[in-house]
Amino acid sequence: MSSYSLIIGTIMFNGIFTALATPFLPDGKIDFSALENLLSAQLAAHIDGVVLLGTTAETPTLSADEKKQILDFCVPRLAGKCKIIIGTGANNTQVAVENTRAVAPYNPDAVLVVTPYYNKPNPAGLIAHYQAVAEVGLPIILYHIPGRTGLKLPDNVLADLLANVPQIVGIKESDYDASHVMQTAVSYTENLDYLCGNDDLFPQYLAINASGIISAAANVFAPAFVQIYQLFQAGKTKESFALFAQLYPFIKACYAETNPTCIKYMLAKLGFGSATVRLPLGEISAAHKEHLDTLFQTANPSWLIK
Repeated sequence: MSSYSLIIGTIMFNGIFTALATPFLPDGKIDFSALENLLSAQLAAHIDGVVLLGTTAETPTLSADEKKQILDFCVPRLAGKCKIIIGTGANNTQVAVENTRAVAPYNPDAVLVVTPYYNKPNPAGLIAHYQAVAEVGLPIILYHIPGRTGLKLPDNVLADLLANVPQIVGIKESDYDASHVMQTAVSYTENLDYLCGNDDLFPQYLAINASGIISAAANVFAPAFVQIYQLFQAGKTKESFALFAQLYPFIKACYAETNPTCIKYMLAKLGFGSATVRLPLGEISAAHKEHLDTLFQTANPSWLIK
């Protein structure tokens, strides 16, 4: 049993968590100067935490050495200033365990472990997968994103998984199935961190007792997301939604092409590195660049990181 089992039932992950992008130089190497500026801007926006080595970081294209360099660089700059979640998931259980062991010395507040993609494990295999990762002894946030993984968790399987792996302290939910999302919220938000994984649905998640959001768009719009959350928590729900409604076209634009291509284009416009992404992701279309350029002219400066 993990040493973290005693914290089950305690809400730990409240607020805005930025799924951090990895700035690259035009030649494709990591741009550590831009990364430092991005970290500073996120902290200045008063985000509650950062997810390192998530999907938005283009982790599938990072070597093991590059992942270590990013953690060595970021963790000391974030420690004690916000919560740190590190992505360690894989569709090979042994690799997921090795990834989790490798990040344990960084003392993350949790690891983010996606349901195994492509091989679509059956219920018994899924439970055994998370039990193996849990043996490392770190709190786990389960990442449910059937649109990318091809694996959708039925409610009864999720119940069995949570019952058998108490080290799962939270769920990042990126399903667009409203019925599933509601059932999970009704069943678990009293004793489990339920984190929105869909930027465009943030108000709905707040309304069903989600504790916060893991957001890719917060790379660019962290101040706005923080204000939306704070207004909601203060009981100013209409004001919170009004701000979200203003931001909504920008959130949608973040996903005009595969994440994080548009986000990195916007970061480049703000001076946080280049728009470079690694193959198999490519440069966004001229039409989307034009749309983002036009949209940015209408952005309230207070919404943007600085």
